[in-house]
Amino acid sequence: MPRPETDSPLDRLNTEPAERAEQALRACNAAPRFAAELVAGRPYPSVDALVEQAGRVSRSLSWAEVSEALAGHPRIGARVEGDSAEAVSSRAEQAAMGDADAQVRAAIVAGNQAYEQRFDTVFLIRAAGRTPAEMLAELERRLSNSPEAERAEVVEQLAQITALRVRGLVTP
Repeated sequence: MPRPETDSPLDRLNTEPAERAEQALRACNAAPRFAAELVAGRPYPSVDALVEQAGRVSRSLSWAEVSEALAGHPRIGARVEGDSAEAVSSRAEQAAMGDADAQVRAAIVAGNQAYEQRFDTVFLIRAAGRTPAEMLAELERRLSNSPEAERAEVVEQLAQITALRVRGLVTP
């Protein structure tokens, strides 16, 4: 039986009851199959092995599953409310938006609206490590994508966000 005071976060994820592990992983990616597949693949020998599998599963999701995962993602630049694990992650990932000047912030709001009208989904980007200006440039670039190309970009961004969140979940 694991001893929470001495086991690593990865050890705990590997050994805790499936329901609890799935709940923790759903905060990383809300698509139900994502958490179920990661839990079914336990135990993971390393953080990197878990993160690699998280990326593979994320990239294999159907568009319907991706859409389900997107339902939990706030708009870039939106104020994220709540204390759920997803909300905490989103606030941390979008921390750079606090430094955005009014012009960039307004352009992102307008870009989000145009994106949602064009693609009928929220604009998803891995915000961690990007400046507001970089996110705006990506938003503007991606507005010219075909729907098929944009879906591929959304899947990749979701996989990157998921990998960062999974790594954070199991890294002390």
